[in-house]
Amino acid sequence: MEFISLEIPDVVLLVPKVFGDHRGFFLETFRDNAFREHIGAFDFVQDNHSGSAQGILRGLHYQIHQAQGKLVRAAVGEIFDVAVDIREGSPTFGKWIGTHLSAENRHQLWIPPGFAHGLYVISEWAEVLYKATDYYAPEWDRSLLWNDPSLSIDWPLVDGKLPTLSEKDSKAPTLENAEIYPIGWSAKPPCEEIK
Repeated sequence: MEFISLEIPDVVLLVPKVFGDHRGFFLETFRDNAFREHIGAFDFVQDNHSGSAQGILRGLHYQIHQAQGKLVRAAVGEIFDVAVDIREGSPTFGKWIGTHLSAENRHQLWIPPGFAHGLYVISEWAEVLYKATDYYAPEWDRSLLWNDPSLSIDWPLVDGKLPTLSEKDSKAPTLENAEIYPIGWSAKPPCEEIK
């Protein structure tokens, strides 16, 4: 497994070593000791699996308490996966990273706690698997507006059509009006510093 820090260094692209022959292929999708060596001592407590049709956008989601780090991959189809730094005082606050994750490239994206996460489905259908470092807590669930002008995310919209959103995501606030992680916040342990 290769671990590649992106323009926001805390966000890491994981590129697996794939072994293939006439029978098919094999790869490791996760190895705890390598993850801890290259990224950090995070424990994953929940695995999620979603399926979505082309043009659906999920996000930008985060939890203001019980912040979740996420390790995301597409098992079927292709998505554009986005992480937005919403840690007040961070040198990359308000910046975003986006990358294509697909069943073909088998890449994964590590999105640490303190980031909002969103995905957009490019293929006709996509199934996304992700590991989370804390449990889903609906009372702390928050969203950022997907097309917030201050973020200027360059979503690769299929045929230029607007994405399909949930009602919650369509009414999400901009970064200027959203709850964010304050200076001094730490995700180890998750969000205990936030009052």
